[in-house]
Amino acid sequence: MASSAQSGGSSGGPAGPTVQRGIVKMVLSGCAIIVRGQPRGGPPPERQINLSNIRAGNLARRAAVAQPDAKDTPDEPWAFPAREFLRKKLIGKEVCFTIENKTPQGREYGMIYLGKDTNGENIAESLVAEGLATRREGMRANNPEQNRLAECEEQAKASKKGMWSEGNGSHTIRDLKYTIENPRHFVDSHHQKPVNAIIEHVRDGSVVRALLLPDYYLVTVMLSGIKCPTFRREADGSETPEPFAAEAKFFTESRLLQRDVQIILESCHNQNILGTILHPNGNITELLLKEGFARCVDWSIAVYTRGAEKLRAAERFAKERRLRIWRDYVAPTANLDQKDKQFVAKVMQVLNADAIVVKLNSGDYKTIHLSSIRPPRLEGENTQDKNKKLRPLYDIPYMFEAREFLRKKLIGKKVNVTVDYIRPASPATDTVPAFSERTCATVTIGGINIAEALVSKGLATVIRYRQDDDQRSSHYDELLAAEARAIKNGKGLHSKKEVPIHRVADISGDTQKAKQFLPFLQRAGRSEAVVEYVFSGSRLKLYLPKETCLITFLLAGIECPRGARNLPGLVQEGEPFSEEATLFTKELVLQREVEVEVESMDKAGNFIGWLHIDGANLSVLLVEHALSKVHFTAERSAYYKSLLSAEEAAKQKKEKVWAHYEEQPVEELMPVLEEKERSASYKPVFVTEITDDLHFYVQDVETGTQLEKLMENMRNDIASHPPVEGSYAPRRGEFCIAKFVDGEWYRARVEKVESPAKVHVFYIDYGNREILPSTRLGTLPPAFSTRVLPAQATEYAFAFIQVPQDEDARTDAVDSVVRDIQNTQCLLNVEHLSAGCPHVTLQFADSKGDVGLGLVKEGLGMVEVRKEKQFQKVITEYLNAQESAKSARLNLWRYGDFRADDADEFGYSR
Repeated sequence: MASSAQSGGSSGGPAGPTVQRGIVKMVLSGCAIIVRGQPRGGPPPERQINLSNIRAGNLARRAAVAQPDAKDTPDEPWAFPAREFLRKKLIGKEVCFTIENKTPQGREYGMIYLGKDTNGENIAESLVAEGLATRREGMRANNPEQNRLAECEEQAKASKKGMWSEGNGSHTIRDLKYTIENPRHFVDSHHQKPVNAIIEHVRDGSVVRALLLPDYYLVTVMLSGIKCPTFRREADGSETPEPFAAEAKFFTESRLLQRDVQIILESCHNQNILGTILHPNGNITELLLKEGFARCVDWSIAVYTRGAEKLRAAERFAKERRLRIWRDYVAPTANLDQKDKQFVAKVMQVLNADAIVVKLNSGDYKTIHLSSIRPPRLEGENTQDKNKKLRPLYDIPYMFEAREFLRKKLIGKKVNVTVDYIRPASPATDTVPAFSERTCATVTIGGINIAEALVSKGLATVIRYRQDDDQRSSHYDELLAAEARAIKNGKGLHSKKEVPIHRVADISGDTQKAKQFLPFLQRAGRSEAVVEYVFSGSRLKLYLPKETCLITFLLAGIECPRGARNLPGLVQEGEPFSEEATLFTKELVLQREVEVEVESMDKAGNFIGWLHIDGANLSVLLVEHALSKVHFTAERSAYYKSLLSAEEAAKQKKEKVWAHYEEQPVEELMPVLEEKERSASYKPVFVTEITDDLHFYVQDVETGTQLEKLMENMRNDIASHPPVEGSYAPRRGEFCIAKFVDGEWYRARVEKVESPAKVHVFYIDYGNREILPSTRLGTLPPAFSTRVLPAQATEYAFAFIQVPQDEDARTDAVDSVVRDIQNTQCLLNVEHLSAGCPHVTLQFADSKGDVGLGLVKEGLGMVEVRKEKQFQKVITEYLNAQESAKSARLNLWRYGDFRADDADEFGYSR
């Protein structure tokens, strides 16, 4: 630090020394300051002024790095209090000064006054009066200024102020610490609490040297999250400023240099500390960005504790106004209209873990890539079998999980799209394939950033950019933070566990495998599937998750227009409306979860059957929209009537495939009944309830554990958030929770409300009914609704059994069934459907004995004779059992065959 050397005498002349003005930039010591002028088009001129006639102690100096033998010089007593006295009094204030002497080396000595003229406070006199400086030795009081200094010194001595107080002033010497052994530990020990500090030096706009109080650590602090233009050091030791480096430095100096501030220590980089400097007038980090003096930097913005989004917003403010370093800035989406920058669209397809196809309001389709993320990819050497074709969706680790996450979240939903940048087309190189132009955007649904959600689950990674590359997500910091969380928690791609393997068999076109698989799919009835691809209106590729296989599926019962085909040597044009049919099917089912019933297969190994989406039959929908005709093979199906009525309605409209339809006289055809075999596919069930009309409710054994888990979670949730008694107002048809006689809560449906004290409820998972007061009912939490797990109790009736109409006889039959099968596991086979509920045969799980046949043998029920040929064998067995019971005069038959000619009056029939 500079201090005054020999005093110069007052300048002679009748006019006296010239009074000059300036603003105090810095206090070098107790007797030297730097003043600056007003900025005009850049940083202002500055000069050092040393106080005449006085001397203050020298401040500590660090030994030069180039001199290894040199030692640090400590503060002289009272040197730091003198510096602080001037700093607090003068920094940023306007002063006037007179130059009394100038040495040959250019050092200037003079008098400094606080204010605009010499009537202000004389700084030298104030220092001497406080005992923080002394008159120079050998100085004679031969003028008024020196007389006043002598008087001030005498007063300070008499009052024992400052250096004239008792003691040697050792308590005013700072224990300066220039280095920190463990910067990381030092930063963490402050727990991001503000630390009082003085800014001692400004290296550039975003790097300062700060004195941390009260322990006097002298540290370099880099502002978290930003970087200002710097001064580049040349080979000859000179410094060349980057554009706006000097202006940025002055901006920070004029606001922070030698000001009292608070610093939040946030992280460390090498020996430098990353932090945020807080001043009563504002946050310098945000101000630098807003004025265009700095840019955000990705590597340190993550540690910024006061909201990275504020920094991005401040940078965006400067970019939009092209301030300073952004004077040549062009926004990535500058050429787009506002309607193309931000819009709402419906997601039609997930192409990859980072790309989707959306349908705009105009009806056009657009591919959108999620900004700044990279989908899972094969790392290192390609370990795939060279003879085996790579299937990215199944063979790249976590690609399937990422696609499924997007599919379940987005397909068929409306999303908000904000375009961040357009990535131009790039030609192919030796290592990278060619890419067409890509629209990269931030996609949100319900306020959730889909890219951020993907990254947080470890299903994608964040792309790193050059610092000057502005083509990135508008929520880039959130993506980086999400990736950091995923890495910390070991999610997905960052997990140390074994990667999930998806062994998916592709049966498409493999006739041999398809033949083996066909019986299994036929027996399964309705199977869950996901539509992976739509070849045409009636030809699709399905993924069966339960069976983990891919199949080609043809819609049964319809004749759909054929699409265009490429044949050797020619292109076969598509039939009219083939493209419309394909588009219709795509929009309705592509990547949706559906149910399929497989009936047969063709000679090419394609499965044929029915596809249901949200309860609707796709074949019927295509016919209904005049995009298909009914095929004669539909006559044998259960959906024939629906298809015919849909086709009839389409014909009347004379649209699309029926545009040229003319009605033809219809010939009467005799229905031909085809024989078919009885299907016996017994599945395990648990019988929960028997009704008074001999119907019964069962639960599927396979989903029993799901119900147990749901009930346990629901009861825990209710225990922690119990319903307020009497707050629930029941309404007919509404799902609710009901407290059963055992004191536990169950899912139920309100069937009738007589009064608040009499509410009829049906327990949807068990099949029993009860009348309860509304105080024992509550709202069903959404997390346990029938969407999460459908009602588990399914109603059935006995096939081939005629329920006794006599009340006593019916009661005997019900009691027998309750004793035999209630709350036991049985085997169930659906025999035929009925208007009320399916009719089934039931077997005991252990003995495989037929429960219904047992009722007939005991004379507790009568046989219902059916004429279908596939049932004749079973009916004969039931009739023989009935004859045996009749001969033994059991129960119903104890008075003989009571069925007379007029028995129909009593509800019985032979």
